[in-house]
Amino acid sequence: MVKHLDEDLAGSRFENVDLSGSRFHNVDLSRAVIRGALLTDVDVDGDIDGLRINGVEVAPLVEAELDRRHPQRPKMRPTDAEGFREAWAILEQLCAMTVDRARRLPPELLHERVDGEWSFIETLRHLVMATDAWVGRAVLGDPEPYHPLALPHTEMGDVPGVPHDAAARPTLDEVLAVRADRVATVREVLAGLTDERLAGDTVAVDAPGYPPPQAYPVRRCLRAVVNEEWLHRLYAERDLDVLERRGG
Repeated sequence: MVKHLDEDLAGSRFENVDLSGSRFHNVDLSRAVIRGALLTDVDVDGDIDGLRINGVEVAPLVEAELDRRHPQRPKMRPTDAEGFREAWAILEQLCAMTVDRARRLPPELLHERVDGEWSFIETLRHLVMATDAWVGRAVLGDPEPYHPLALPHTEMGDVPGVPHDAAARPTLDEVLAVRADRVATVREVLAGLTDERLAGDTVAVDAPGYPPPQAYPVRRCLRAVVNEEWLHRLYAERDLDVLERRGG
């Protein structure tokens, strides 16, 4: 298999090219034009906006179907403080169910990756990072809130002060203990959240780290955490389907 890693192919032209069986990860296809394509058994997962297939805009259809499949999903688009509290309560319940499902697997499977995606343990570690970054640092102003087990997204690279121990193999209980503390922090922040505060901005943290030191809309920070929790739980459930077959 030919690999194209960290390449800039913007503006390229592909004609009479066989891409069957290829895998694309973290690619920017904005404003791409595809004509005469054969899209059989293609699986696309990403931020879809303005995509038209045979003249039909796809995103509204996809959004409507996802809302139908997941009745709680519309709650993940809160517009006021009470909506954020409701969304977080739903997420806590759903995540507890996912963890219960994971506990039924042999512990070693929780460190296994499915199709190159994060393992269940790595997913939980990334959610710790998301909370540390967008709540601990951005909202609460702690310049270095990161737990040593926090796992940033792979593409971040090395950022001063941000842990990135990809080789760590903590147990499920070790990670869940950290998660419990972070979940409680978000719950506490949301308990005191007002619509006025939600409409405001954070105070920039004067220290290197992630997110970069600047002011952010509070709404953006909290939406980031809600979105991360919702999406990564779905990814985990998807991969648990595979791991259960392996463990059975």
